[in-house]
Amino acid sequence: MSTDEPAPGKTPGPTGVDLARVALRAAKEQARARGDAAQQKKQARRGGLRSGARADRRDPMALGAAINRLITERGWETPAAVGGVMGRWPQIVGEDLARHCVPQRYDEDERVLTVQCDSTAWATQLRLLAPQLVARLNEDLGHGTVRLIKVHGPGGPARRFGPLRAPGSTGPGDTYG
Repeated sequence: MSTDEPAPGKTPGPTGVDLARVALRAAKEQARARGDAAQQKKQARRGGLRSGARADRRDPMALGAAINRLITERGWETPAAVGGVMGRWPQIVGEDLARHCVPQRYDEDERVLTVQCDSTAWATQLRLLAPQLVARLNEDLGHGTVRLIKVHGPGGPARRFGPLRAPGSTGPGDTYG
């Protein structure tokens, strides 16, 4: 019987060559993992991926950073902030008021926020709360961002123009002249 053959009833164990292969494979995986971690750390230290030798505006960047840069470059800080307020309207004015009064638009030049209410009672309530609401909005957005809140009540019925209407008349109060 030779020394290379296993004894009857025993399974052959890994030989020196097999053990060397397993050890080499494990060492390569560990080195690859260390290299990937080092590469990520290096990229983070440099500021991410780059398109060339030096950083420039064409380099890839995170989505949030790209959006913030676009907002800053275009001068959209105030409209974006007011848009955020419109999205958080229920938290700012309260759930009850938000159910009945909805912000419609913001005029950046005149710094006026227009709000539409679904009843005259809620429109009156909002008019009474307007000074406190302007103060709260300016505290959130920055001083002077909102100067006035213009409140609109519910719209009236659509004007009907029927076949018996005289062209140019203003309605039933129109008199002959």
